[in-house]
Amino acid sequence: MHLRDLGLAVREGYGHVELAKRYTTSGMATDQGKLSNINAIGILAEARGVSPAEVGTTTFRPFYTPVSFGALTGASRGKDFQPARKSPLHGWAKKNGAVFVETGLWYRSSWFPRAGETTWRESVDREVLNIRKNAGLCDVSTLGKIEIFGRDAATFLDRIYCNSFAKLPVGRARYGIMLREDGFIYDDGTTSRFSDEHFFMTTTTALAAGVLTHLEFCAQTLWPELDVCFASSTDQWRRWPWPGRSRAPFSRRSSTRTYPTPPSLHERPRGSLFGGRLEGRLFRISFSGELAYELAVPAGYGEGVADAVMASGENTASALTAPKRSASCESKRAISPMRNQRHGDARRPRLRPHGFVDQARFHRQGDARAQGLQDPERPRLVGVKPLNPASGFRTGSHILAEGAAATLENDQGYVTSSAFSPSLGHTIGLALVRRGPERVGER
Repeated sequence: MHLRDLGLAVREGYGHVELAKRYTTSGMATDQGKLSNINAIGILAEARGVSPAEVGTTTFRPFYTPVSFGALTGASRGKDFQPARKSPLHGWAKKNGAVFVETGLWYRSSWFPRAGETTWRESVDREVLNIRKNAGLCDVSTLGKIEIFGRDAATFLDRIYCNSFAKLPVGRARYGIMLREDGFIYDDGTTSRFSDEHFFMTTTTALAAGVLTHLEFCAQTLWPELDVCFASSTDQWRRWPWPGRSRAPFSRRSSTRTYPTPPSLHERPRGSLFGGRLEGRLFRISFSGELAYELAVPAGYGEGVADAVMASGENTASALTAPKRSASCESKRAISPMRNQRHGDARRPRLRPHGFVDQARFHRQGDARAQGLQDPERPRLVGVKPLNPASGFRTGSHILAEGAAATLENDQGYVTSSAFSPSLGHTIGLALVRRGPERVGER
């Protein structure tokens, strides 16, 4: 504001100190009237021809006394810069020597170094190889978890996902792909059916809140006629995948000893659900291509169950964030474009869910008519590996024809995700490459 604004306020009938404040916005900044309005009161008094005492003061808001900026921002440094969420197994992982990594607002265990290991790769490679030989754990408690109830829950999921859930039998789980309104990929995860009117959805860690908001929006605005409701249970369940080499009996022994189940457990199909003596949920699901399960127990039991699992067999690895990435990329299921959507940059909104869309039911097919997605020269996902196993590559690296100069004109695409494969002994990854599937085998 300007000095003249206060004189104008008096001339136009806004001479009362509170009206002048609002008319001129004097004192509406950081100090909230405590500092600048002292001067404004004197100016108003002069314009009105009265004493400052007759003008009075405005209503001061905190802070009533000057406060240094250091007092306001001093605590927001280092580990206190932003709130941190911790997995129910955070204390257990810390006790076992985990190295943590920030994942959004979460702190997640990344790897567990042992004596003699000097680099993170040594620890990660050991844990991945142990999964292939024995069994291991991976803390995925940070994944979003949403309980879905209602008479029309199955119909709702059919509209939310681009693949079918209405005919999913009770006691089974299915991998689902959620799309944006323009038909591009938004999120992915597994959804299990506990009863005719009760489903359990998992989401990625980063989009847990966003997916719940999306579900509420669709239920309240797009399809209000459907009988469906939601409840977040992310903090209620401690959950971890439990993969192991399928041709070795170790994973069978460890799971049977810790969580007694029928003898036919390991012959049940993927996506099956089970019960047990402990109040929990056991899923026959794998992220690594191995014989594997995902076990969920109430958060308060997490540490005790983890100790029991680790004691159930020799050399059981604590494979978490970093080993999970390598193990997923090694599996054939993870190398497919859709199964690898969670890794790196591959879920960017330029991919269509080929092979997963039920076009007869899919309501949002506008993307199929987009010219860019029909262009035969468009970038498409392919697997990549180094010609020389001793030299790897990184996510974000650009693809060039062999011998071509590194210029924008020669750019063929880029690596969307990569990881070192301990089983193969070299880096593997995915890349968006111009006419990718037609060029498999090229250098």
